[in-house]
Amino acid sequence: MSHTLTVQWTIEPQSAPRPWLVCSRCGGHRPFVCSGKTRLNANGRRLDAWLIYRCAVCEDTWNRSIFERRNVASVAPDALAALQSNDPVWVRQAAFDIEGLRQCTDRIEDLADSNVERHVLGGSAGCARLEIVLVVRQASSLRVDRLLSAELALSRARLSKLETKGRLTLLPESRKALQRPIRDGSRIVLDLTAEDDRAEIARRARGGP
Repeated sequence: MSHTLTVQWTIEPQSAPRPWLVCSRCGGHRPFVCSGKTRLNANGRRLDAWLIYRCAVCEDTWNRSIFERRNVASVAPDALAALQSNDPVWVRQAAFDIEGLRQCTDRIEDLADSNVERHVLGGSAGCARLEIVLVVRQASSLRVDRLLSAELALSRARLSKLETKGRLTLLPESRKALQRPIRDGSRIVLDLTAEDDRAEIARRARGGP
């Protein structure tokens, strides 16, 4: 019998990351929420495109540039159609473009309201070692410790202690692994041998009754 419970977590974030920007109406830095709407402006054969955000406090708008002064012939037909129709799939992909957002602000807030689909790959609930394989379909800045805290009901202080004791590792290994964003293909390994509530932790990891 395997001594390791291996579970795959497929993570689908529900809310797009929120850039923090100076709101002209509020007069300070505020989180902005993607409205799901786009805006196109044509000047002859040139196009400008924006994704519209709203301040989470006062709903003042911010237009995030998708492209500027682009020749209409150089815009892919499917992208142009998506912009014209506010296609929700295309808008969602653009809203989750973390690298694009980082060109606009240094602070991006990633909400922890992710849907986590669990699938047991091997082992049983009685195992003392837990391995979680992450499948991250959408780029995210959600930190590993925030994900584990939300899904395993463990405080971040406890997770930090487990890491310090060498009982929690992230593969591939990196410094301050718990504080890093979740990545597709990462593996989180927990040694639960000394944990009195290991059965409950394993239950939460695999889901179900």
